[in-house]
Amino acid sequence: MQNADYIGRFAPSPSGELHFGSLIAALGSYLQARAQQGRWLVRIEDIDPPREVPGAADAILRQLEHYGLHWDGEVLWQSQRHDAYRERLAWLKAQGLCYYCTCTRARIHSVGGVYDGHCRDLGLGAENAALRLRQTRPVLGFYDRLRGEIATDEGLAREDFIIHRRDGLFAYNLAVVVDDHFQGVTEIVRGADLIEPTVRQISLYQHFGWQPPEYIHLPLALNAEGNKLSKQNHAPALPEGDPRPEIVRALQFLKQPVADDWRDLSLAALLKNAVAEWTLANPAFSNGSL
Repeated sequence: MQNADYIGRFAPSPSGELHFGSLIAALGSYLQARAQQGRWLVRIEDIDPPREVPGAADAILRQLEHYGLHWDGEVLWQSQRHDAYRERLAWLKAQGLCYYCTCTRARIHSVGGVYDGHCRDLGLGAENAALRLRQTRPVLGFYDRLRGEIATDEGLAREDFIIHRRDGLFAYNLAVVVDDHFQGVTEIVRGADLIEPTVRQISLYQHFGWQPPEYIHLPLALNAEGNKLSKQNHAPALPEGDPRPEIVRALQFLKQPVADDWRDLSLAALLKNAVAEWTLANPAFSNGSL
């Protein structure tokens, strides 16, 4: 029996193929959704063409299928959602909740690294300018279902952040909020590297008058140098052979029980057992080095 009230998602950017760190996020969100008898969606966040790798999006979808992580419904592509983002920007403009800014990164760095509202009341036009949210609903912290109460830097929380870039691209925080609301996502399970922007996303939900989802930020897999596994750090792509060893490795990283006879199980049976055993209550959850 599927729980129509729960909707989770995995939303990779096509800047490269999935690696072990990506698998942890995908598997964690998948297991949480399936354990709730909910829906699990996949969204390709392809709104930053300069960072995208040709063929990566299709490769990601093939990897998910190869590892038994089958999604519900159709894949949503952010590159096809520009009209929705423009509509939300127009709404914010009509409410007086955004303004154009021409400040450079160098200037912001010179004033301490947090934007100081310099252009807020200058009435600048759109030429060579970014669009910033006029922050009226700062969020100073949020509750994470794994980590408890998380406080954020007050300066960051009160900052007028960019929602449309000067190069014409839509900002991540805007697109992710608009799409999560559109898809009815009730809980977001993702890596701890995305804790910081969460307060900005919740703030956008509040500006739009929408109910924000719940959040779970999973621990990050680190390399030998203590850096998170990422495409930018050239983490190797997931192997194309038998997916079960990597699934087991990810389950062990997430402190989940794995049967000693897992080699005798099919991939489907291994994942079915993982859903049945899935728990976030293990106090051993922590970042680790691989």
